[in-house]
Amino acid sequence: MKNRTPATDVTEPDGRQLPAHADLNLLRTFLAVYRSGSLTAAAPRLGLSQPTVTAQIRTLEQQTGRELFTRLPRGVEPTPLAHELAGQVAPPLDALAALEGGPGPLSGHTTPVHLAGPSELLCVRVLPALAPLVAQGVRLRVAQGLTDPLLEELRSGGHDLVIATRRPRGRALASAPLADEEYVLVAAPIWARRVEADAEPDELCTALRDIPLVTYAEDLPIVRRYWRTALGKQLTTPAAVTVPNLYAVLSAVNAGAGYSVLPRSLCQEHLDAGRLTLLHSPEEPPLNTLFLVQRPGADTNPSVIRVRDHLREAAQSW
Repeated sequence: MKNRTPATDVTEPDGRQLPAHADLNLLRTFLAVYRSGSLTAAAPRLGLSQPTVTAQIRTLEQQTGRELFTRLPRGVEPTPLAHELAGQVAPPLDALAALEGGPGPLSGHTTPVHLAGPSELLCVRVLPALAPLVAQGVRLRVAQGLTDPLLEELRSGGHDLVIATRRPRGRALASAPLADEEYVLVAAPIWARRVEADAEPDELCTALRDIPLVTYAEDLPIVRRYWRTALGKQLTTPAAVTVPNLYAVLSAVNAGAGYSVLPRSLCQEHLDAGRLTLLHSPEEPPLNTLFLVQRPGADTNPSVIRVRDHLREAAQSW
């Protein structure tokens, strides 16, 4: 005999009643797809094949008489009915999973929040901000990487929240501005002596030609943008040193390897201590807006909501 949900109707957003005859396994599959944002990502979590997951969702849609997910090129987007259904079935299904030994509110364990973003921002800003929540029992699984791969992983259900350096395209992913990151032109004092204070852009560019440039990528994305927006110039100098990440750039510049453009949050401590010197103070410093992107369905996990809201509040002082 198949497991079935209790004889309680679910109300659709338009007020109609859904018959309370959905197979419990179908609802479990529905909730996994809803939370992962992808049929493919839900399959291994359920121990099922992707075609089986697809077939079960279709069966549930036939039973409800309404579409639950809009199929996208990558993943799925819940319909209003899916949001309503998830809100009603998630608590009892989580409680049942807890009784069976899985994570849930009755097991005393919270579901981990999968968070990802740029490694330097995670270390300098995000993890210190979230420490109080961890002390209160929130569990985190943190990954680092570049924005485009992380957004792809979020679409496939790999992350709940991603801090992105640009707003994702399309309407499938909910995103909101989190903070503006200021970029600064810096060097060790030994090199800074070669640059006159308050030098005009032409003079500054000329002086920097004889100082090695340190960057994390051959195409110099951050430095080129600084030259374009803060100096009104096109950068023609190649990198003298390329390193894996911004932490390595900071380490090299701090040791006297040359100059670079870095997020102020990453190097402010070194500027305050005099280990680095600010080479340029534009009236309007280059800013890059950070966005907090949430996977569809992720807010069924209360811890995701807590982390999201806490980050938004903490970012006001970044």
